[in-house]
Amino acid sequence: MNTHAARSYSYLCSTIGQKQLMGISGLVWSGFVLTHMAGNMLILVSAEKYNRYGHAMISNPFLLAAEAVLVLALLLHVIKGVMLTYRNKSSRAQPPAVGLSGEKNSSFAVKTMIYQGVIILVFIVLHLLTFKFGTYYNVNYGDGEIRDLHRLIVEVFQSPIYAFGYMACMIVLALHLSHGFYSSFQTLGFHHPKYSPALKIMGNIYAIIVSLGFLSQPFYVYFIYKG
Repeated sequence: MNTHAARSYSYLCSTIGQKQLMGISGLVWSGFVLTHMAGNMLILVSAEKYNRYGHAMISNPFLLAAEAVLVLALLLHVIKGVMLTYRNKSSRAQPPAVGLSGEKNSSFAVKTMIYQGVIILVFIVLHLLTFKFGTYYNVNYGDGEIRDLHRLIVEVFQSPIYAFGYMACMIVLALHLSHGFYSSFQTLGFHHPKYSPALKIMGNIYAIIVSLGFLSQPFYVYFIYKG
């Protein structure tokens, strides 16, 4: 191993290197969930708009590449999160305890980040099994058959267990994003008394927008949609 490779390896194994990798992977998913949420809002427009959006997504020639990036980012985020949590617990004998973002573990959001992550990971798996690999219904709007994802969404969210379970997970996601968004920028060097407060506010606004957008889907189907 040459000197440059050795330095790169040493950096990636260091605490700051792991935090930055976790931050980058977190921002990749932050961008994805924002766009995914925006697309989901089409369910409030019409079934056709929603289904055509879903069809456009799965027909995208870059879909496999995008999915590969998301899977890689998720694995990296999870692995680094576990490693940093373990490292943090191992050094508890040297107070003060430091969270994944490098700040003192004083808030509920920081203390429970790993548990939030576990809940979100389980949710992602169940979400994929339910929708991506769930029952396949067809619909034709005059230009060929496409998947009727809207029908599946309505069918699933009419179940109070799934609807309210989904809503609960979105609240956990909001908590995770509110701190994770800010801490990702912090670990990448965007940490200064002048703009750190603004980043925290942006993180909270971002988390609220994303969570409310996702919450609108089960809320609309369960409480408003009449078929």
